[in-house]
Amino acid sequence: MSTTTPTPGRTTEPILDVKNLGVDFWVDGVWYPAAIGMNYQVHPGEVLAIVGESGSGKSSSSMALLGLTPPNGRVTGSVQLNGRELVGLTGSRLRAVRGRDVAVIFQEPMTALNPVYTIGFQIVETLRTHTEMAPDDAKARAIELLTMVEMPTPETTFNKYPHQLSGGQRQRAMIAMAISCDPLLLVADEPTTALDVTVQAEILDLMRNLRHRLNSAIILITHDMGVVADLADSMLVMKDGVVVESGSVASVFSNPEHPYTKQLLAAVPHLGTGEAIVTEALKEAESTNARPILSMKDVAIEYPKRGRVPAFRAVDGVNLEIFPGEVVGLVGESGSGKTTIGRAAVGLLPIAEGSLTVDGRELSTNSAKELREVRRNIGIVFQDPGSSLNPRFPIGQSIGEPLLLSKVAKGADLDRRVETLLDQVELPRSFRNRYPHELSGGQRQRVGIARALALSPALLVADEPTSALDVSVQARFLVLLQELQSQLQFACLFISHDLAVVDLLSHRIAVMHRGKIVEQGSKEEILRNPKDPYTQRLIAAVPLPDPALQRERREARSATRPAR
Repeated sequence: MSTTTPTPGRTTEPILDVKNLGVDFWVDGVWYPAAIGMNYQVHPGEVLAIVGESGSGKSSSSMALLGLTPPNGRVTGSVQLNGRELVGLTGSRLRAVRGRDVAVIFQEPMTALNPVYTIGFQIVETLRTHTEMAPDDAKARAIELLTMVEMPTPETTFNKYPHQLSGGQRQRAMIAMAISCDPLLLVADEPTTALDVTVQAEILDLMRNLRHRLNSAIILITHDMGVVADLADSMLVMKDGVVVESGSVASVFSNPEHPYTKQLLAAVPHLGTGEAIVTEALKEAESTNARPILSMKDVAIEYPKRGRVPAFRAVDGVNLEIFPGEVVGLVGESGSGKTTIGRAAVGLLPIAEGSLTVDGRELSTNSAKELREVRRNIGIVFQDPGSSLNPRFPIGQSIGEPLLLSKVAKGADLDRRVETLLDQVELPRSFRNRYPHELSGGQRQRVGIARALALSPALLVADEPTSALDVSVQARFLVLLQELQSQLQFACLFISHDLAVVDLLSHRIAVMHRGKIVEQGSKEEILRNPKDPYTQRLIAAVPLPDPALQRERREARSATRPAR
């Protein structure tokens, strides 16, 4: 079945009517299909979720609705928005539709936002392009939108550039831009990927209110089944470019028919079911009081004053240790200092106070040459794979670069090592000749993971490594990471907003809030019996991958939320 059923009581006239949609890409003289014969409708006030593995065609088919395919792509079939055909529209006609009638929240905000313009300028530009709004009114509206998406200090953020914001803050800025013109249809491509669970809950409420207030339709592209259960009315399940199952969210979750749908739902991590594997290396470290791989004592990190942005202390008084074979999960809101700690751990940020050692070597007193030596023992997986990979390098060159620069391998040996790393992260070896823009977000993230593991590091800093992965690939990656850790015995700082993933993988958890670690301990202590009120709020905001249970939790949260 490939056609969604209108929700009872809703108008029969769809906002979006897609018939026999096909998307193909010309690669090496061959047309490769990304989407095949898709048929669906989205009605006013309806949220349609499209789920499936990375590379299944979710994003490609949705971007094709607005002609956002790369030059080597082609689109066939029919896409009608309120009866108006979109396939074949070009130039000013298509630009008039984009942003005003249909808005998109892209998966990777760093690559979608213009790096040379401030956040405020970009929102104002959107408003003034599609409305006859005066500059002062547009600025006031932009600050109002930033406030709506829970952006801290919206007046200050208005004058910041994208690189000055955390990943979650960039995502919120993009959402503010997308909803600025109250669109008829909102295409949300992984809209909560970089958001912590508390802000995610607010954003989902915001999108829910948008569709009720304007009767807007929403296409939600996501791998987070908790988000699907919380927001969506109906869903499509895609595999290899084909819709294998569709229906209401309640029916698909409760009674999946296709084997792939059953496999997808079975791979969803549930908070409270994780059992961390204690490696032999960790047991040995505990019994012999071994030296920690990463040690932070009273660490403070400051960002200096830049232009109109004042200096501020992002991290203060942090104490943290990670031993060989141990995974420590670091959780908290976007902007709480998680990524700042991760960057300091690899020597990318200096510390203002305290002591930071990696494998017994103090980073704060090392020279640039000594830092390069230390970094050979550190791997890092960045949050945004699109901006961390060189767009001019094929995938194989990006993965092999650390090995080549460190003079570990070259020639045929380097080729074999790259192929082995591709195998480890479950990417085809043929991908070594592709460029980053030819891969999906999840595939790019796996390339980043392969590159981080290239030199068999003693410490792996993983900054949201599963944020762009669908649940089935995520489940395999987490098993893979545990297996690699038992073999290589590296310590891991696992930065994430997904508490279910942290529960599955971590031995200990540290909770950050406003630059400080407010609570840390075993995952049983933190997730089953949290003491700090912030930790309690964090756990309560985790969406459950069950529509009925999530509705009850959302209603209970709404009933106890203080009036604004």
